[in-house]
Amino acid sequence: MKEKIKALKEELNNVNIQDPEGLKNFCARFIGSKSVFPPLFAELVKLSQTDKKQWGPKIQELKQQAQEILKNYNESLKNKDPRFLAPTDLSLPASTQPLGGRHPLSLVQREMEKIFLKNGFSIKNGSEIETDEHNFTALNFPTDHPARDSQDTFFLSKDKNYLLRTHTSATQVRLLKKYSPPFKYIIPGRVYRNETVTSRAHCFFHQIEGINIGEGISFAHLKYVLLRFAQAFFGSKTKIRLRPSYFPFTEPSAELDISCLLCQEKGCSICKKTGWVEVGGCGMIHPRVLAQVQNASKDKTKYTGYAFGLGIERMTMLRYQIHDLRIFSANDIRFLSQFSTVHI
Repeated sequence: MKEKIKALKEELNNVNIQDPEGLKNFCARFIGSKSVFPPLFAELVKLSQTDKKQWGPKIQELKQQAQEILKNYNESLKNKDPRFLAPTDLSLPASTQPLGGRHPLSLVQREMEKIFLKNGFSIKNGSEIETDEHNFTALNFPTDHPARDSQDTFFLSKDKNYLLRTHTSATQVRLLKKYSPPFKYIIPGRVYRNETVTSRAHCFFHQIEGINIGEGISFAHLKYVLLRFAQAFFGSKTKIRLRPSYFPFTEPSAELDISCLLCQEKGCSICKKTGWVEVGGCGMIHPRVLAQVQNASKDKTKYTGYAFGLGIERMTMLRYQIHDLRIFSANDIRFLSQFSTVHI
């Protein structure tokens, strides 16, 4: 071991790197996992404890010396590089850097928020981790409702009390319990459902929930707000229709459709030849859900309200004529770079 260390020390003391080939040979011998040092450390393990204490530090010193030689060589190259020595020509045009941009879902969400803010709504955010009480029970879901099953919901605890919210309506319950009417809020956010990922469905997506509570709020107010939103977002000629539906937390309930922008209601593959495209659900808040509103116990019939939920992915697909939902989460720079110059 003594002779090997002595020979390596002499070799390092005489190192003189002059060109890239010399640098390549130096690194092959003294730098990296295939250098002379790993075998030396392997041989050191077999020695006695006394020899380890004697020769271990010396091998480490040689390794540090090799690394220092490489560092000094790189510094010398830097000093010789004319790019670092030439004066800066201030008359040259500045080099341009490619600018990033917002994700198309973020662009559409911001536009939707601006429309609702102009209509008197405020923005509230909620947690993506919710309790069974707020996500299901308080929203009038029966105990045997299929949505409670693990096939549809991502549960986070064995007792199924904590879960990833399946809709932004969970935050609606918290607002009902916290604030006294009248109030108008939109609740944007990501939601999760245990579904097979396809071009038209995903295990996570984004919604904007809307809620308006006050005296004398009717279905006509809901229809007016949705019509104003559709025409502001898609164009003044956009039509809407409300189809009867069912949701546990609204009564009456409806599905919101807009006239197909691609075929002008003539029928195409996007609207399934109907001339209409579904974009969300809505309805008047169910009395059982509304009974949770703060101070409602004084007069349960005093307040009414409506709620709606709009899919941000669906709006984005319609806006930019995108046919595959999966591309939003694929992180494909070729797709995302198309929106780098879009500002909303």
